[in-house]
Amino acid sequence: MTHAIPSPNPSVADPSEAEARVGILHGAGYVGGALIRLLAGHPQAQLAAVTSRTFAGDPVAEAHPSLRGQVDQAFVAPSDAPLDALDAVLVAGEHGQSMHLVPELLDAGLEAPIVDLSADFRFRDASVYPEWFDVEHPAPELLDTATYGLPEWSEGPPTALIANPGCYATGITLALAPLAARDVPITAHVTALTGASGSGARPSAATHYPTRDGNVRPYKVLAHQHAPEIQQTIGAHVDLRFVPASGPWTRGIWGTAHIDGPAAPTPDAVREAFEAAYADAPFVRCSAGALPSLRPTVGTPFCDVGWQTQDGTLVVGFALDNLLKGAASQAVQNLNRALDLSETAGLLPKSVVETT
Repeated sequence: MTHAIPSPNPSVADPSEAEARVGILHGAGYVGGALIRLLAGHPQAQLAAVTSRTFAGDPVAEAHPSLRGQVDQAFVAPSDAPLDALDAVLVAGEHGQSMHLVPELLDAGLEAPIVDLSADFRFRDASVYPEWFDVEHPAPELLDTATYGLPEWSEGPPTALIANPGCYATGITLALAPLAARDVPITAHVTALTGASGSGARPSAATHYPTRDGNVRPYKVLAHQHAPEIQQTIGAHVDLRFVPASGPWTRGIWGTAHIDGPAAPTPDAVREAFEAAYADAPFVRCSAGALPSLRPTVGTPFCDVGWQTQDGTLVVGFALDNLLKGAASQAVQNLNRALDLSETAGLLPKSVVETT
């Protein structure tokens, strides 16, 4: 079946003149809570609806207690979402849900940009899904229509279907892409640690506090599903060796990429590459000669990137909040771009937005 793709900027409302009406589908998880919080403070968007099967009819604060007194809204059942009244839709469901849901939304006549936070539309090659996710994609014709939503490395304006990147993929790609753009073969040995919230709100052995506290546990060594996502952006000329690990904290990703050998760039070339790549990127903060710490990024929409070189070895460090730049704030960044709003709207203080 062929699904009709709406134009990126629907005519149901002009967001430059009024608040854009945004719906969040599957908003009861950690990322859903972060999206709700961001939209509650957005100057040009309003949360028109948020769905949840489990919490339908309950106040948003039932799933997100920190929003009590801040968001006076209740969850609705997915079937009750007012699709025809929305200017944009954010889908925050689990992997494997959106590949069925998005075609249904399009077949139902949704005429609004869709930002999907799962992996379901991140890959142009449909063969990735059975290989890495053990599922055949039911709507492969939509993959070529989706924009991979890493704003700093997106080519051209966003389409009406935007695939929000994964959290590891965001940090590692931002750390490696300026070097990969030199189109010189390099090998990057990446080790990155993520907090427990990266595993989602549903409890598991991996997120059980007594197991996680004071512990670092590697998993999916050299076989994480974000590796082909990263490779898709940085190119096959980068030999990526990725070791992910769970860290003993709740939020944030911290990692390093070690690059050595005769193809490693000089310190001046590294500085020039990162300065050129991120001079106009409002949510990437660069530091030459120092690797970033994790804590300054937690609760912020930034990815911090820094680098050090010595005796032909280059180390690039990166840090970000996995629920924000690794998910929700990046989705709002993509939402802003799809609606022709300022990329920083709702993500930076107004005074900062006005002076940059």
